[in-house]
Amino acid sequence: PEVKKFVAWDYVVFAALFLVSASIGVFFAVKERKKKTSKEFLVGGKQMTCGPIAFSLTSSFMSAVTVLGTPSEVYRYGASFVLFFLSYALVIIFTAELFLPVFYRSGITSTYEYLELRFNKIVRLAATLIYILQTILYTGIVVYAPSLALNQVTGFDLWGSVVATGIVCTFYCTLGGLKAVVWTDAFQMIVMVAGFVTVLIRGTTLNSGPTKVWEDAYEGSRLNIFDFDVDPLRRHTFWTIVIGGTFTWLGLYGVNQSTIQRCISCKSEKHAKLALYLNLLGLWTVLVCAVFCGLVMYSHYKSCDPWTADFISAPDQLMPYFVMDIFSSMPGVPGLFVACAFSGTLSTVAASINALATVTFEDLVKKGFPNISEKMSTWISKGLCILYGILCTSMAAAASLLGGVVQASLSIHGMCGGPMLGLFTLGIVFPCANWKGAIGGLLAGITLAFWVGTGSFIYPAPPTKSIPLQLSTLNCTLANSTEALVMAAAPTAAPDRPFLADTWYSLSYLYFSAMGCLGCAIIGLLISFITGPNKGEDIPPVLIKPVCNLFCFWSERLKAFLWCGVRHDSQEVDFEKNLPKVITNKNGTNDTFKNNIDKENKRQFPGYNPEENSYTN
Repeated sequence: PEVKKFVAWDYVVFAALFLVSASIGVFFAVKERKKKTSKEFLVGGKQMTCGPIAFSLTSSFMSAVTVLGTPSEVYRYGASFVLFFLSYALVIIFTAELFLPVFYRSGITSTYEYLELRFNKIVRLAATLIYILQTILYTGIVVYAPSLALNQVTGFDLWGSVVATGIVCTFYCTLGGLKAVVWTDAFQMIVMVAGFVTVLIRGTTLNSGPTKVWEDAYEGSRLNIFDFDVDPLRRHTFWTIVIGGTFTWLGLYGVNQSTIQRCISCKSEKHAKLALYLNLLGLWTVLVCAVFCGLVMYSHYKSCDPWTADFISAPDQLMPYFVMDIFSSMPGVPGLFVACAFSGTLSTVAASINALATVTFEDLVKKGFPNISEKMSTWISKGLCILYGILCTSMAAAASLLGGVVQASLSIHGMCGGPMLGLFTLGIVFPCANWKGAIGGLLAGITLAFWVGTGSFIYPAPPTKSIPLQLSTLNCTLANSTEALVMAAAPTAAPDRPFLADTWYSLSYLYFSAMGCLGCAIIGLLISFITGPNKGEDIPPVLIKPVCNLFCFWSERLKAFLWCGVRHDSQEVDFEKNLPKVITNKNGTNDTFKNNIDKENKRQFPGYNPEENSYTN
């Protein structure tokens, strides 16, 4: 079990990652120094192309939790995790075709601006505050979790890596804005894939080639992927991954400020959609690499599991342990893998800091100080980047005190993302939903998601619902751990469990987001109908996506009925007169919306005629 620690070359390779990331921030700070508007800083002046945005999206959402957690998951539970490729596909299709067109065409900078245009300021403020709290907490754990796993296996300094991550991310976010974040993410995505490929090649070579790895995985039942059991209490089945995984990732992708901010920074809606579909290829690539790493790791340790044998203290340490083991004679390569893991962390943290700064500036600062100058706006945006960089790094220190609560904190992202998805779905798909329904639905969704999430943490699901596959320590030198293993196997008295513990609280964690989303949408619609639904004539068509057109294409009358009065069929709509006027009658937000409908955004609407200044559908 004796595995070598980091050597000088490993630190050199790892430091190079941080140096290049910081240099990109300096480059954009110098290059864009004359462009000092807050729009340029926060959304790249809406001049980004699809390539770097696609890389950036993949890198941001494939954090170190993916790099360290997914191979460990496959090693212990089998390759059913690969079914997430279906979830990712559904998520990207819904995001590109349902949510993105509405956000892009309404010319917003913060996704929560949409909630004020569609409902009112109260809904916008509630959603903004929930997002800020959720993101700070999640980001702190994304920084701390990989630092801890790598520290315990490689001897890499724990707080050194936490502070270095916080400082470098804050540095290049503050200097270079969104453009620096996007291009740094693209570089970090390349490092991440390079790390995975290096591990795959070396691991496969040591274990007699891909055919032997596949045979070992088959014999160890790691290739039983399709389990069509409909029991929602089972941890991972085909349905929990495809349905529950879609809801969870849609909460992270479809309505998340981090994603939408990148998409609306593209020069056109076409580029934004293309970026999402290219990003799908990136998600699939990283997923396949992580799953195969798990299978290679199983083949390597099939007769001596380091976790069961107590060589490591947590499953998340399996991947770093495996890397230090197979590359013990190749100094510098373990440094590449650690750089791979931290690429995921850096990109996630940078995306969070940039998104938090944007949301706070657009939804809180500009509301309080509407006449602020452009120069001051840019300085405030940079100050917010520094503030959130410090807060996220401090949250990592707090995560170290949480102990077992870390797992619960990680699932908060899903528990908040579900109700938020339900809230935006209410606004975009259901014209009848009013602001009272939106607030009531949001509160109901969060209550429901946190109830099941907290309950599942206090009363974990019975072992029958999530049994890891068999692992062997037959060829291990167990040293002094034999006694501990025997003692651990001794029977213990079952603790008292309430009735809900084996039903509601045992729900698969992938369904938390679905519960929050559906709860928010259903309660929101009920409250809207009780308090008096919105009239469709009062809502600008650009804020609603007529989903019914897909299902009722054969009947114009049925389509018009399901539009609920929204004028999707109006032949001539003058932007400058009609659209802001409708919003003024409803929410009094004429200036906000009118300023956003500039020439650049008009061209994104199909059928816009610049000569007549009119819109033909």
